[in-house]
Amino acid sequence: MHTEIYLDANATSAVHPAALAAAAQAMRDCYGNPSSSHATGLKAKAMLDGVRALARRVVGAGQGRLTFTSGATEGIQTAVLSALCEVRARRARGEASGDLLLYGATEHKAVPESLAHWNTLLGTGLELRALPVDGDGRHRLDVLRELAPRAAFVCTMAANNESGAVSDLAAIEAVLNECAPDALWMVDSVQALGKLPLDLAATRIDYAPFSGHKLYAPKGIGMLYVREGAPYTALMMGGGQESAQRSGTENMSGIAALGAVLAALIEGASFRSHAQLVNMRERLAAALREALPGIVFNAPFDTSLPTTLNFSVPGLAGKELLDLFDAAGVRVSAGSACSAAKAAPSYVLAAMGLAPWRCAAAVRMSFGPMADDAFIDAACERIARCGAALRASCLVPSAMPAQDGDGVIQLGVDGVIQLGVDGACTWLLLDAASRTCAIVNPLAPLAVRINDFVRCQGYRVRAVIDTHGGGAGRAALVAALGGQLAGGISHEALGWPALDDQVTLDNGQIASALMFGSRLLARVEHGVGASYLFGERSAAGLAAGDVRFAFTGPDADIDQLAELVSRKTIVCRASDAASPACTTLMAERGGASAAANPLTMQLEAHGLERFFNDHPDALLIDVREAYEHAAADTKQWHGHAVDSVPLSRLADRLSVWLRAEERPLVFFCRSGARSIKAAQCLHRLGYRNAWHVAGGVALGAMLPLAA
Repeated sequence: MHTEIYLDANATSAVHPAALAAAAQAMRDCYGNPSSSHATGLKAKAMLDGVRALARRVVGAGQGRLTFTSGATEGIQTAVLSALCEVRARRARGEASGDLLLYGATEHKAVPESLAHWNTLLGTGLELRALPVDGDGRHRLDVLRELAPRAAFVCTMAANNESGAVSDLAAIEAVLNECAPDALWMVDSVQALGKLPLDLAATRIDYAPFSGHKLYAPKGIGMLYVREGAPYTALMMGGGQESAQRSGTENMSGIAALGAVLAALIEGASFRSHAQLVNMRERLAAALREALPGIVFNAPFDTSLPTTLNFSVPGLAGKELLDLFDAAGVRVSAGSACSAAKAAPSYVLAAMGLAPWRCAAAVRMSFGPMADDAFIDAACERIARCGAALRASCLVPSAMPAQDGDGVIQLGVDGVIQLGVDGACTWLLLDAASRTCAIVNPLAPLAVRINDFVRCQGYRVRAVIDTHGGGAGRAALVAALGGQLAGGISHEALGWPALDDQVTLDNGQIASALMFGSRLLARVEHGVGASYLFGERSAAGLAAGDVRFAFTGPDADIDQLAELVSRKTIVCRASDAASPACTTLMAERGGASAAANPLTMQLEAHGLERFFNDHPDALLIDVREAYEHAAADTKQWHGHAVDSVPLSRLADRLSVWLRAEERPLVFFCRSGARSIKAAQCLHRLGYRNAWHVAGGVALGAMLPLAA
């Protein structure tokens, strides 16, 4: 079993051991209601007041208010409500109040969403305006100076949760003092607690929300600082708790836990200094540079939190990197955890003006201020493992030939690989024996990746061909391949080389062919497009039963191939947007029964032992990509040997499984999202003995790493 390396502290943190103990003690021994006047209530009230005093000291509250909340979002809502109620009151009194709600373009979404909500609900009718940031992620002071005279309320961050950029609050304050002395100001201080010095009472900041779970306290507890004299409107009214500032019985266990963290922060022994954190970040950065050639860090370190690294890698999607790190037990994120489910480029990096590919491929790595050298050492070792997995899979440049995890030079990938972009498919047809290949329906965004893979594997490209019109992808790939593409040959419109080799197909048709050792690729024309048949050649030509794969266009009528292929030939389409990319004549003609209900092909990880006892011939198959499998070093799971069949290689293995005696297949992946696709594909093609592990590795047992 291996421990996870948690590098997503900006999203949330583990709970400090002292906080766990304090929460348990509060629930066990200090369970009284602090509003009660009896001795048990007084004991709870004393604890509450003690934590508040600690909090005031940590943030430098001075004479300002310090109210316990459920977290930063509640604090933000309360600050926005208070500010807008004051703006409305000033208007009613005939006082100048400004007409802009100004917020940083890289603010957490809780801020603009709260502004829009309360602006509508209160009918204040103010204009929401995003304050732009520069390429370092810091607020544009020139624009602030221009807009500040119109500002009613200004919202900025102390430090950004995605990029780590630290705001120049002193400069912002100077502009506001000069140009908007009456504007109210909120500073989201969530990422500042425990990482940056705080002395709020020495500033003109009116509101500063905090969240406990970002600094080793449990979820559900936070704080809101309100400057002395700043307007305040309670978000929650009721029993008058928190001096009538926030009604509702206080979360005593959460407050106790937060108090333990704040006490540890003041004591300092378990928290690292700024210089130590900077050194740790540089060690992680060095490991990343070694593992990920071409890496670009998306915010300068000298103006960023020392605990945050945001980076992009040319040629690698953010999801690929997340899957890779997760397979190695390293937890990172693509940005804000609140937005992780939305497949969109980072709005924070886009606001910084970074290139679209950097915004779309960004990964955030963040650690807490309690990290120690042993933790960073372990993280660097895992990062190195990830780099080795990428090199072995030919996804990053390497000075050495492709090697497996034991350093043995690979013999080359053989068979069919499926790559995709936005529902369109590219197919790589690889012959390891001859070190030659063909690329069918190349997509322009994949040109660099295919070129890198071909060069890493040492393959020579026999053909770059399309099944239908287009050609932009083919032109891009041909340009990228250079000397890797067989030269000196003229090509037809779809890229098929003009060669003399021919083959007789099963219906007697003579077709142009490319030879790959004992196998061949034949071209079948139909209208303005073409299909390509790949299989074992015989003395008689290419029999239908020997055609393993048929590559067709997105709208091709595969009935046109009925006389040329078998019912179990894998048909590889140019698109899987409207229909599955992999199919067969049998499935298309209804010969395979409808796919089973997903629940009937689902297995739970804890039930695998019983399943394998009942099905001793079953295969356990990891459908994660080769680089993930290598990073995890998954040789066994739940005591059973694991076969690696990446989803991109599923079509290749289907051609074997559908022609052999059926045996139980159990697929798994990280979360179950890909394994269910594999199982459903098998069922759709008539292979009923296919299952998948619900929840995958994430909800099953941790995978062992090699020592």
